[in-house]
Formats: sequence, structure tokens, C-alpha cells
Amino acid sequence: MAGDIRVLDLFAGAGGLSAGLQAASERFRTVGAVEWDAAAAASYEASHGSGLLFVGDIREWLRGDVPSADVIVGGPPCQGFSSLGKRDVEDERNALWREYAETIGRAHPKYFVVENVAEFRKSPQFDQFLAATEPGGELEDYAFDAEVFNAADFGAAQSRRRTVMIGYRRDLGSPGVLAKTHAANPGDGLRPWVTVRDVLRNVPRQPDQDQLLGQRQTEFNGRVFPGSFVARDLHWSRNYTPVSLKRFAVIPEGGNRRDLEPYPELMAPCWVKHKTGSGDVMGRLRWDKPSVTIRTEFFKPEKGRYLHPEENRAITHYEAALIQGFSPRHRFVGSRTDIARQIGNAVPIPLGAAIGRLLVAAL
Repeated sequence: MAGDIRVLDLFAGAGGLSAGLQAASERFRTVGAVEWDAAAAASYEASHGSGLLFVGDIREWLRGDVPSADVIVGGPPCQGFSSLGKRDVEDERNALWREYAETIGRAHPKYFVVENVAEFRKSPQFDQFLAATEPGGELEDYAFDAEVFNAADFGAAQSRRRTVMIGYRRDLGSPGVLAKTHAANPGDGLRPWVTVRDVLRNVPRQPDQDQLLGQRQTEFNGRVFPGSFVARDLHWSRNYTPVSLKRFAVIPEGGNRRDLEPYPELMAPCWVKHKTGSGDVMGRLRWDKPSVTIRTEFFKPEKGRYLHPEENRAITHYEAALIQGFSPRHRFVGSRTDIARQIGNAVPIPLGAAIGRLLVAAL
């Protein structure tokens, strides 16, 4: 098709960033993608088509031919410099930005996009990427702009701060900055933040799709996985212990584990001894605010503010997918844990769409 924008999607996951670009314009056409996690790769193929994806290590992929592209997108692994847990700036996964840079050098795109955790902006890897664009560096023909954005400012139903690096060939110039569409205090044409209520208002209060878990199978890359499932199929329940259900019943909308302090019998020993720390643990979402960041273990209330605003349960995979902005057509393959990881690791679709709109205008 004339006017196609050829895209390479690296570290592609289940295809959230590609989905965001395509939500912005049908001109975006993926010509190649790379993902090492087989279940995520199966989800990508189920959603975006076959024949596009290399399943395996990007270093292995780079031993072959790299197709030319107008745009390269991707989010190299960020575990080593995430704000969660122990940081390890020498984590081998952090070095994968080099493979991203090599792909730029071989595919010669007009633009590239790196999406990562907010802390990436202050990491050694960011400084090394910057050095590569200086005279004599392997990417000296490119420059980039980088800023930390909140996905809620672009219509996502969650507050999720991410570094977005937009690179450009120096002869083309910068495409500009992402145009915010929403705000906590709207004005100047901006709309109010999208809330949990906005995206979950029509979701059945009780999970109703458990029967699908054992009914579907997909063969992919020599393995058999559960699925594929569209987002609505993911409204699955969990079995909670009696003490967990009692805890949930005490916690009000917007509350958290501190609401359990008047009930010593419901307090975990670690909470009794340590009354400081995260206020999001065992927390309920608020109907009229965006969600907290959807991470890979959103189905575990002990991991954060992931209780439904009113129901005595954590949000389901379906609800998490809606908060991330996935369309009803997007398909997921894998176990419950696989799919939770795919949802939590994805770029929120509205943020990806904002990136897409910027690139379409520049191209």
C-alpha cells in the first residue's frame, strides 16, 4: 500500500506498542518483530499476523538479514534499573540497548522509539545511548529527545510514568514532543483523566469466563499453549483463603493494609512489626481516579493497589487489559501467569497511539 510506514518492533512482547501505533494510523505496517518469550510471541502473532516474528534472542536475530524500516520501536528490558527491588546496573539485560543500537545502524530508520521505566533517564545505559549519537559514535547520524511522561496524560486509565525516547535522523530534525490530550485539572482543550470507572463500568462484577481456560489451545513454535483469548475472555476468578476475604471486606475504596490495624487477627506478622512502607499493599483502586501502574502481578492484592474498588477480589486479567487500553480484538496466548506478564509489561495503548500520531505527522 502506498504510504505505508514500515515498522520493526524489538522486544515486542504481546504487541502493545504495535497496537498503539496502529490505533493512531493504519499506515503503520510491521515488517519484522523480535520477542524471546514464546507465549508473548504467540500473542503477538495471534494479534498481528504470522510471518513477522523472530522468536528468540535478538542477538541471534542479528546474525541474519535485518529489513529496512521507517521506524524502529521497542522497550529493552529494564529490570536492572527499575525502582522496584534491588537495582543492578550491571544486569546483563541492560546491555541489550546495544542490540537495539545495532539494529538502528543496519535498518537505517528515519525515526526510532525507546520506551522504558522512568528511571532509565538516569541510568548509565541512557548515557551510553547518548554517547553513541555523538560525533564518531555508532549512531552519529541520529539524535534523540527523551522525556518522562505519565500515560494518564494521553488517555490511559492509569498513572504510569515512563521514559519515552524519540530518535530521529539529524537531516530530518526532531518530530517534536508528544501532545498531551488529558490532564488531572483539564483546561486549554485537554480532557479529564480517564478513570477506573470509565473503563470498568460495563464489566460484570463477578468473573464469568473460567470455563474457557481449559477449552482452547494454540500450537506455536513447537509448543502448546492455552488460548488464544480475546480480552473479554480473560475475566477469570481466583480462589482466596477465608482470611484474605475477611481482609478485603474491611478495606474501603481507596484504603489499604493500614485499614486492618484495628483487626489484629487480620494483620500479617510483617505488617504488625513494620507499619511504614508502601501504602499500596492490599490497596483498593479508586473509581474516580486512574489506576496505579499495572504491573505483572496485578492479580495478587499483596503486591500493590490491585483490589477492585468495591468487590472483594483483585482485578481480573480482563480488567487489567482494559486499564492498559487493549482493544477487544487483541488476542492473548499462554497461562494465567504468562498473560498477566504480557499485560503488565505492555506499553499502554493510548501512550503508543500518541507516539504514533507524532510520527505520522512527521512522516
